Amino acid sequence: MFRGDYSLNVDAKGRMAIPTRYRERLQDACGGSLVLTISLTERCLAAYPFPEWQRIEDHIRGLPAFDEKAQAISHLLIGHAAECDMDAQGRVLIPQGLREWAQLDKRVHMIGQVNKFELWNEGVWGARREELLGKTADLLSEPSEALKHLVL
Repeated sequence: MFRGDYSLNVDAKGRMAIPTRYRERLQDACGGSLVLTISLTERCLAAYPFPEWQRIEDHIRGLPAFDEKAQAISHLLIGHAAECDMDAQGRVLIPQGLREWAQLDKRVHMIGQVNKFELWNEGVWGARREELLGKTADLLSEPSEALKHLVL
């Protein structure tokens, strides 16, 4: 559903307009209801259409209650999750605490990740993208098991 890199503005109230091409898809898929939470691997936010998020919650709910790692993941993902609904203009309000954690200010990058999108601070994304581009030769020369069957 989500692909590409979009440079977007966040207004003074913390609202960000979803790119037009995704608004109708989000309305059809989830009535414009998203869940934002922190990424476990990057300093950015992950935004899931509500049905995608429900699958994650169902999986977390099934994890062992006394497993330390499972509880840590639950605390981080569920504990930072915020439901956000698109308004009539296709905007979502990004909660202040999440904006601060991801260092989001007036300019953000929306990076499509198929079933979700990520929201990055513009400078942080630029540096991360350059870092990743610098590693492509290594990533392709010795791909992980999961990447061995990827056709590029």
